[in-house]
Amino acid sequence: MLSAIWRILLELSPWLLLGAAIAGVLHWLLPANFVKRWMQGAAGVWRGVLVGVPMPLCSCSVIPVGLGLKKQGASDGATVGFLISTPQTGVDSVLVTASMLGWPFALFKVGAATVTGLVGGWLTDAVSAPPKPAFDLPILQPPPPARTMGDAVAYALMILQMVWRWLVVGVLVSAAIEVWLPPELFGSLAASTGGRLGAMLVALAVGIPLYVCATASVPIAAALVASGLPTGAALVFLMAGPATNVATIGAVYRMLGGRVLAVYLGTIIVGSIAGGLMFEHLLPASAISSAHAHHHEHFTWWHTVSAVVVVVLCGYFAVKELTSAQHNHDEH
Repeated sequence: MLSAIWRILLELSPWLLLGAAIAGVLHWLLPANFVKRWMQGAAGVWRGVLVGVPMPLCSCSVIPVGLGLKKQGASDGATVGFLISTPQTGVDSVLVTASMLGWPFALFKVGAATVTGLVGGWLTDAVSAPPKPAFDLPILQPPPPARTMGDAVAYALMILQMVWRWLVVGVLVSAAIEVWLPPELFGSLAASTGGRLGAMLVALAVGIPLYVCATASVPIAAALVASGLPTGAALVFLMAGPATNVATIGAVYRMLGGRVLAVYLGTIIVGSIAGGLMFEHLLPASAISSAHAHHHEHFTWWHTVSAVVVVVLCGYFAVKELTSAQHNHDEH
């Protein structure tokens, strides 16, 4: 079990750290009001999805961001497009997916997230009431201070702190699946549930209420594919799991209403199933399994250093959160 955990860390850690670093650099270089400004107007859905796809926000952190964007004037369609596409992807998730499942799978997932975000946003604008015109006078505010490299590092660490708990869960579950479950178990899932479509429906039923981030779900999906789960079902899990959970569903309902929630869930359900079927039609499963095996065989000193850094950071975040919780308990 410990050897499986360590091997998964060796494989995942370099890409996770690189993705966090890229996110920090983007935060450093882009203007402070860039995202909010882009999600307004007629092209808000396109802009919301384009901004959301590379942004490394998990399914919990995307909720307050979406609420904030809506309050700042983003359209309903732009908000839903952002909420659908953002938690499915992110630069860290894409790199980890490419490392564990291959670049064809990772790029296809990005494309599927983009399409579902756009469709969900357009459908939301079609069923939503037109926004009321605003007559508020602009308020002059001083420009925000320029961001520094220190801000980039702090942002990258914040991103890692947001996902570390689910990352630990994902690694542990992946190792447990690899060590304890027989390889033929998930290979027989398609036959026992009515074929590959049945396996996708099972993955969908598990993924929709499950709370898991895009990065932490990758090692789980990789272990399931290695154990015989159809790659299309794994794609369904990686799309539906991060994009939905009970908290997100409740937030969308309170923020945008039942009609938009129906569009939100319907888009994810239909889009993930369609994406899974299309992926299996276009790309053979052997391409995924060979890419997965290839990355297992080559580990360098950089993999080891990255894994140690990730373990140390997770320990630091755990101690920090425990200390904060104890401090709050003592105050009350």
